[in-house]
Amino acid sequence: MTQFGPRSELLAAAILVTATAVLVAQFLTATPTVVAGADGSTRLGAAGWQFSLRDTVAITLAAAGAGASVTTLLYEDSTPAPTAETNPGDSSVERSTGGSSDELLQARRNEWESVSERLADNEAVVYQTVLDADGVRPQSEVVEQTDLSKATVSRTLDSLEARELVERKRRGMGNVVFLT
Repeated sequence: MTQFGPRSELLAAAILVTATAVLVAQFLTATPTVVAGADGSTRLGAAGWQFSLRDTVAITLAAAGAGASVTTLLYEDSTPAPTAETNPGDSSVERSTGGSSDELLQARRNEWESVSERLADNEAVVYQTVLDADGVRPQSEVVEQTDLSKATVSRTLDSLEARELVERKRRGMGNVVFLT
């Protein structure tokens, strides 16, 4: 499955806001039409929901953009992610993969451990804390497990994310940290 990054989420949100603004503006500003009275007089005014071709095209494009951006944002939020409670040695996983999940986890753990040896102080502490949870841990637990403040953990995770060593995903009110 394709995972969307923070930039695509930001772009989708911007498209949604812009499309919503265009829709509101189009619906609030009806195209003025000429209304002829029975006595032959003419008046300029808004007669109900009259839209020109230009208005109709703008509404259609804005609605399509809003729909696409909402779909993108909902798709990103609905992708299932492993949690700290996930047991990597679950017997159903072993049956479906022929028992190789433990081997894969061990190979990833060896790779992650070699990375952790090259990190600075706080980076190594935070990285090792996530590694101890088999590569998946809520950010709040990282703060609890280390003697680092929330701000220090957040800045350290920013640094690790910039180096593409971890990834944070929003889950409810907090983040879950994954080793990459």
